[in-house]
Amino acid sequence: MPISTSVVNDEQKLELIFLDEGHFLDFKAIEIAPASLTKSVSAFANSSGGELYVGIDEQVGHVGRERIWRGFANEEAANGLIQAIEAMSPLGNHYALEFLTNASSSGKVVHLTIFKSRDILRASNSEVYVRRGAQKLRVEGEEALRRLHLDKGVTSFEDERLKVDPELVMSSVTMLDFMSRIVPNAEPVAWLAKQLLTSEGIPTVASVLLFAEEPQALLPKRSAIKLLRYRTRDEGERDYLAGQPITIEGPIYDLIYQAVDKCKEIIEEVKKLGIRGLEEISYPQEALHEIITNAVLHRDYSIAVDAQVRIFDNRIEIESPGRFPGHITPDNVLNEQFARNPKLVRLINKFPDAPNKDVGEGLNTAFEAMSKLRLKPPTIEERDNSVLIVLRHESLGSPEQLVMDYLASNDSINNPTGRDLTGIKSENTMKNVFYRLRDRGLLERVPGRYGIRAAWQKKR
Repeated sequence: MPISTSVVNDEQKLELIFLDEGHFLDFKAIEIAPASLTKSVSAFANSSGGELYVGIDEQVGHVGRERIWRGFANEEAANGLIQAIEAMSPLGNHYALEFLTNASSSGKVVHLTIFKSRDILRASNSEVYVRRGAQKLRVEGEEALRRLHLDKGVTSFEDERLKVDPELVMSSVTMLDFMSRIVPNAEPVAWLAKQLLTSEGIPTVASVLLFAEEPQALLPKRSAIKLLRYRTRDEGERDYLAGQPITIEGPIYDLIYQAVDKCKEIIEEVKKLGIRGLEEISYPQEALHEIITNAVLHRDYSIAVDAQVRIFDNRIEIESPGRFPGHITPDNVLNEQFARNPKLVRLINKFPDAPNKDVGEGLNTAFEAMSKLRLKPPTIEERDNSVLIVLRHESLGSPEQLVMDYLASNDSINNPTGRDLTGIKSENTMKNVFYRLRDRGLLERVPGRYGIRAAWQKKR
């Protein structure tokens, strides 16, 4: 692996040494033992990745403990660390390394970027570690290790056997219809065994999700979709909930299409302030379809929580149980592929009018669809036990352009209306938009309106 050297100026050095250690960042002294360093590397790789700086450490100074730059005398002095890290994986592709130098400081600092790994990465003592906040924790016990395997997608809950009557899968309407249309010359028992959807005649989770008529009865609290409508732009609190949550059930093919159709039905009733007053909200169906499909096919079915779709006045939140599997992160999810449930992904693609295309293009399609409607791209957030994707009904146009478009059809605009229109939350930030338009000679205050009644109009 090529190793580069970068020069850090004094300003960059100060910014670096004053960074706070946390979930994605750690500092170590050059005296750290190679075996001890591999524990930190294991913890980062088995979690979300992160950065390690070896050669920046804390010492007692005149103002208490302070962090200082104290690097290796030369690159050869770090060979023991590099060899230990390299030996952790046969491919050595779990990290990137560079040396940092500073003209006013001694020695070379090793900067390690640890990537989130596809598999479980063990330290040199054969133990497994994870990162939690600013500390590394050893994974203890078979159950904790199994949980980590499921979280990373090394093993999939879709292969777990369910002790249910096999006839609930083999003789279901969905199964018989699928067989008659897709593999008419095969028998369900033999075909399911060949596809590894049964084990010793016992159905797996994947076969139940795909073909049982009511998977929710066999996999409660983890195989349905909850739809919630909140009449607010703020956080979803019970007081703003419009009616009871809607539960969508059925085999996952029907689950996806029914959830998309019901979302569209609810969205058609939502009104939002636009340049011509209250307007119907429109989200691209492709974006909604692809993200709900992803939430169903790539969720972690070992977590007993249903997927949720929350519809607000200005956005849709789609939350899928389970963190990103393998090496996938919010930063690379559009460019990398890793299927947590490969059997579900592959076999649902055999259905007529398959909801997925099985080439990893789903989220990219969603981003493109939002862009075509001149809406801001979806946001993707990895939480402790779920992935949240948010579709906001906010225009790509600048706040200034939205204000001027509104005034093309309306006499005046005030701060609350401007915030509704642009999605800006801060009253002061909205004021600055009006001030910039005033300074350009485009707006003026409406005469006689002050305080909470203040408003702006096109300059006459």
